[in-house]
Amino acid sequence: MAITTRLDLRQSQTLVMTPQLQQAIKLLQMSNLELASYVDQELEQNPLLERAEGADGEGESANAAENGSTEEASDGRENGDGEATTVESAPRDAAELAGEPSMASAEPPLDTDYENQWGAPGPSDGAGPSPDSFAHWGASRGGSFDDAEFSLEQTLPDTVTLRDHLVDQLNMDLTDPVDRMIGVQLVDLLDESGYLTIDLSVAAEQLGCGVERVEATLLRLQELDPPGIFARNLKECLALQLKDRGRFDPCMAKLLDHLDLLARRDFAGLRKACEVSQEDLVEMIAEIRALDPKPGLAFDQGVAQPVTPDVLMRPHPDGGWQIELNAETLPRVLVNQPYYTRVSREAKSKPEREYISERYQSANWLVKSLHQRATTILKVASEIVRQQDAFFAYGVQHLKPLVLRDIAAAIDMHESTVSRVTTNKYMATPRGMYELKYFFTSSIASSEGGEAHSAEAVRHRIKTLVDNETSAEILSDDRIVEILRKDGVDIARRTVAKYREALKLPSSVQRRRLKSAEL
Repeated sequence: MAITTRLDLRQSQTLVMTPQLQQAIKLLQMSNLELASYVDQELEQNPLLERAEGADGEGESANAAENGSTEEASDGRENGDGEATTVESAPRDAAELAGEPSMASAEPPLDTDYENQWGAPGPSDGAGPSPDSFAHWGASRGGSFDDAEFSLEQTLPDTVTLRDHLVDQLNMDLTDPVDRMIGVQLVDLLDESGYLTIDLSVAAEQLGCGVERVEATLLRLQELDPPGIFARNLKECLALQLKDRGRFDPCMAKLLDHLDLLARRDFAGLRKACEVSQEDLVEMIAEIRALDPKPGLAFDQGVAQPVTPDVLMRPHPDGGWQIELNAETLPRVLVNQPYYTRVSREAKSKPEREYISERYQSANWLVKSLHQRATTILKVASEIVRQQDAFFAYGVQHLKPLVLRDIAAAIDMHESTVSRVTTNKYMATPRGMYELKYFFTSSIASSEGGEAHSAEAVRHRIKTLVDNETSAEILSDDRIVEILRKDGVDIARRTVAKYREALKLPSSVQRRRLKSAEL
């Protein structure tokens, strides 16, 4: 075969991910809070974009709400032509909608004479303040000459950290400077639960002192508040707390030596190891449960961030469900057409005209992507609610098996699009806050040849059976399989065991020990 150069013409099809398409896909899988952050960045970079807010934006929002900004999940159809534009508009101020005066009207005018607001003229001279006025002014302002009210309590920190709490105590208890330095170093080595996980020899090497000095300082630090701090394991932590309460006796020491038996709920083995009666063992275990295994968590608690719903769901007055996007967290932007017209006329050089044109196309594409995103989320959420209507009406036991393919086929979209829409999105329902992914569960066949059962509903059924069992009849996994098959659920024993372990339910042997001990 000769190696020659020739020219061929071939025809092929390829999928090209344009930047605009990549942006649309990126916006689709964002939550409302992530979308708001992204829009803020675009507002900073694109001068042709502006946020839709103010009186005009509120008026548009009100008109859009009257035209219908929600969907009824009973039929899964859209209401109105400008639906996505409507759900992205910002709502009115809550005080204005409620008929209450706004904050702007409650503010004093700018020409207020603040110098004469602090007291009325006294009866003595008719011009200056009276002594009573000074007394009233001093009582109301804490003796400060500043305009804002101040008090000594306001200078204190809102929360006390674990490190500050311990350092304040060791500065009072430890008088030797070397011991204080060792104590501060050990405080910095504590984990968030209050445990000292580092080896003392390593700490001594870092400090350049003997291990005996570090151990002696640690013993004194273990007497600080909260009890159980500076422990090196769970056994030592519980022992320190029992010593603080005066309840650390030989029986308790034996119980702490056999925490593995307590974890397995082997109460017969514990009675034999501790050499106590059943009643004494019950009291000892109750004291152990009253202790705090992680004393350091009482400090430095971070503020839990609440989940913000992306979709709101409420019952419709005429029946069915009403679905809408959460407009409070949904940004709405517009293209500043007057500004674009003015700057495009004033642009003279070619780079300026190209920049303005590129920014204009980017702004239009962002507005279009936001519109398409809102419409897609409403379609997917409405179809989920329509297919899981029994769940919202009767509870989790009526949750139906559902996969992405079912929703995609119903709304004529691709499965990947539905997957992106349901990622990191939450819906506020009358039954609580749920992630959209929660409603997609695998199916378990029916033993009677009927409709399949949802895996989540089966797990709920297993948990209900275990919670309602009595000490006289502990349900084994085989017994649970028999009960479920009588209810029409064709399930294997290993599947029941897997669901039970996922629910963190102990085995039948452990539950029988727990019931027999009456704990």
